[in-house]
Amino acid sequence: MTQDAGRNSLTVTDNRTGKTYTLPIECGTVRSMDLRQIKVSDDDFGLLGYDPGYLNTASCKSQITYIDGEKGILRYRGYPIEQLAEQSSFLETAYLLIKGQLPDNDRLAAWTHNIRNHTMVHANLAKFMDGFRYDAHPMGILVGTVGALSTFYPDAKNIFDKEARKLQVRRLIGKMPTLAAMSFRHSMGFPYVLPDNDLSYTGNFLSMMFKMTELKYKPDPVLEKALDVLFILHADHEQNCSASAVRSVGSSQVDPFSALAAGCAALYGPLHGGANEAVIRMLERIGSLDRVPEFIQSVKSGEGRLMGFGHRVYKNYDPRARIIKKIAFEVFEVTGTNELLDIALELERIALEDDYFVSRKLYPNVDFYSGLIYQAMGFPLDMFPVLFAIGRAPGWLAQWTEHVNDKEQKISRPRQMYLGEDHRDYVPIDDRPSINPEDEPRAGICRL
Repeated sequence: MTQDAGRNSLTVTDNRTGKTYTLPIECGTVRSMDLRQIKVSDDDFGLLGYDPGYLNTASCKSQITYIDGEKGILRYRGYPIEQLAEQSSFLETAYLLIKGQLPDNDRLAAWTHNIRNHTMVHANLAKFMDGFRYDAHPMGILVGTVGALSTFYPDAKNIFDKEARKLQVRRLIGKMPTLAAMSFRHSMGFPYVLPDNDLSYTGNFLSMMFKMTELKYKPDPVLEKALDVLFILHADHEQNCSASAVRSVGSSQVDPFSALAAGCAALYGPLHGGANEAVIRMLERIGSLDRVPEFIQSVKSGEGRLMGFGHRVYKNYDPRARIIKKIAFEVFEVTGTNELLDIALELERIALEDDYFVSRKLYPNVDFYSGLIYQAMGFPLDMFPVLFAIGRAPGWLAQWTEHVNDKEQKISRPRQMYLGEDHRDYVPIDDRPSINPEDEPRAGICRL
């Protein structure tokens, strides 16, 4: 081993055997497979890491998104999220995430044209969507219809064909707003609205959502811009639950439509894409400013939870939350003030001055204000995770593409610690003793 390699390594002594091992360190990590050499005997499986929820496990090498949770930093391909939110557009940011660099004028124009060229969906997909119940959740519809797209485009299975991958990327980014708007219109009993490619990406989505009898829908420029920025803020967030789901399902070499359907399903959960809905429901329960101190006290005593505060990664103010808070005031100048905003502002003020929350590094996250904006713009609560999915699609596709091209990646297959029963012989049903179905399975041995 060279001197540099010796410095960039970890020396481990196994106290069970007294043996010492040297593990190389790369970018602050050790390879889990290097632990497998640590054994107590030749037939020992070797040492594994146990990490529920992947709190301290790096599953991939990525060049897409960088987060420093302690400092409140979020960058796409090196560009600060604050600069992208202020100066970029969602489609330009999508290009950046997927291609790795910002486009020039010609490339952006071609990219935008290609996305618009794929906003329509097959007429049979509308029939498929009509099969959902009238009260089906829009996010459930989106999960099903995104997955169904794989049956309309069998060429999507050619994932190692670069040109085929590019085509599916354009298709997915183009069709996500169409499917999202159709899911909303279906739940409302409204006829579907065809895409209007004379409008911007977000303007077209608003048209497909809210157009009624007018010949030409004209989105409010403030709301159009606000939604565009919100999509940028949601475009990627490193190895979160849904991105990990896309990578894990994609590791089986499935088509990207099926992989993104898995991402949508992960986003469906209240701990992920439904978090901003939980904030709205919390604010509605509080109901008035004079009840904020009482609610804060209930949280501190363990009787409630302050939704929209704290984050798995950020131990500082979520940089996206600062941007969204500013946008909220711009939107409310157009829509009128959301009566819940005053409650939210008072909650934030008290929490940021209270040592209970500050000492626990609980700061507002992206979900704290985004739901207020969506609600003010006329989106029902059920649409919140769907909006999240539209914004996140480019990030999922960037993660999926990177995974496909990563030669080190294999099909995802986590290990486990087996804690169940050891060997048992089958007993005929007539010879078994009566059982209580409420009994928990008995703990047994520990095996890898």
